[in-house]
Amino acid sequence: MKYAHVLLIPYPAQGHVTSLMEAARCLTRNGLKVTFVNTEFTHKRVMSACLDIDGLSDMIRIVSIPDGMEPCDDRSDLGKMTKTVFQHMPTKFEELINDINKNNEEKITCIIADYGMGWVSRVAQKMGIRLAIFSPTSAAILALTMSIQKLIDNEVINCNGVPLKNEMIQLSSTMPFMDPTNFVWVRLGDATSNQIFFEYVYLGAKEAAEAADHIICNSTMNLEPGTFTLFPKILPIGPLLATNRSTKQLGHFWSEDSTCLRWLDQQPFRSVIYVAFGSFTLFDKSQFEELALGLESTKKPFLWVVRPGKNGNTDHEYPSGYMDRIGTRGKVVGWAPQQEVLNHSSVACFISHCGWNSTMEGVSNGVPFLCWPYFAEQYFNKTYICNIWKTGVGLDKDDAGIVTREEIKIKVEELLSNNMIKENALILQESVMNSLQAGNSSNKNLNNFIDWIKKGNHHVGDDETCD
Repeated sequence: MKYAHVLLIPYPAQGHVTSLMEAARCLTRNGLKVTFVNTEFTHKRVMSACLDIDGLSDMIRIVSIPDGMEPCDDRSDLGKMTKTVFQHMPTKFEELINDINKNNEEKITCIIADYGMGWVSRVAQKMGIRLAIFSPTSAAILALTMSIQKLIDNEVINCNGVPLKNEMIQLSSTMPFMDPTNFVWVRLGDATSNQIFFEYVYLGAKEAAEAADHIICNSTMNLEPGTFTLFPKILPIGPLLATNRSTKQLGHFWSEDSTCLRWLDQQPFRSVIYVAFGSFTLFDKSQFEELALGLESTKKPFLWVVRPGKNGNTDHEYPSGYMDRIGTRGKVVGWAPQQEVLNHSSVACFISHCGWNSTMEGVSNGVPFLCWPYFAEQYFNKTYICNIWKTGVGLDKDDAGIVTREEIKIKVEELLSNNMIKENALILQESVMNSLQAGNSSNKNLNNFIDWIKKGNHHVGDDETCD
């Protein structure tokens, strides 16, 4: 039997790779063949972090192409990396497709591209291949991107994406208010990096979304109803979770320390503060110390993910005598199996940077949030959590821009004593997970999307769809 063959390509960042990989696994479970395209640099990181790739179907092949940067180049300079990727990867991507298509049994049926790789739409159009766009962020952020021309016309931003108004706006009356000074492309770095992202990523994403046959996203209808009403082309298929199938998440850049799960087993029910800030957040010495002392001052057990530094350096400077004082009450790891952690009954709350994957994982497990956004769309995700869903509270910075130890202690106590927030989190969890059930919105959207892919390959049999 000849299978429909789908090519998937994420933007080369941790949260983008893992969420698109979950989408890939969903496709293979429904009889589609997947080639997953990473940059060479990302490919090496993913493979070295997960030597034993658990649960990877033989229907998935992971390949890599160059990103155009030298091995010694600093890929934490996101502006430089993004510009280089957009300039160099299209040619290599086209060469890869031509190479695959030499075998008539392997020809690409469809491309699914991360919206951060908008240049793919031009390659797909040139080669006559159907295109779908995947959004690893909230649907609202993609809606914002698709509304750029409207924002320019209404003089909310100028043609370079720079905010012109210091007042809250709504894309529609049923969507949350947005602060232009917190638009995703304004919160990515310095002015030069922001301009690169606006020009390449967000204008590119707008073009790709308009050209795509379908747009899918890791969200649910009930989380963002106003967005899906405004842009019905965006179809939620989430939550995309490995724990839905009792398998491990794939695509991590760092090795997971599963010893924390055994530590969680020893902690009381709903007692642990889980602390993790994703793959980009950086704290200076004073903020790191305040966080450490704040966790200590709560007198509660905590699991803290302290990510290795740029060169794999784990020599973080803790306050004097800190490790001795916290003893076994605190567990510090370099990287955690986060979905399994949040699914654990001993976790009480999640101190988070509010990246969209973390947001979806926390929501899907009914865990309340303490919100500490760092950059990009995380400020808007905090709005969802605190103001719309009411499943968390925000951590506020002092006049020096520091979240103090006192603030951490006070907000932890406030959150854990707020039964309404805890109840809201459990109600939201139930409705979000219900969307995956047979015949419900995310399940139906995914099945329809898979049917669309298969119809592009006339020799494919009728495989089973998701249950």
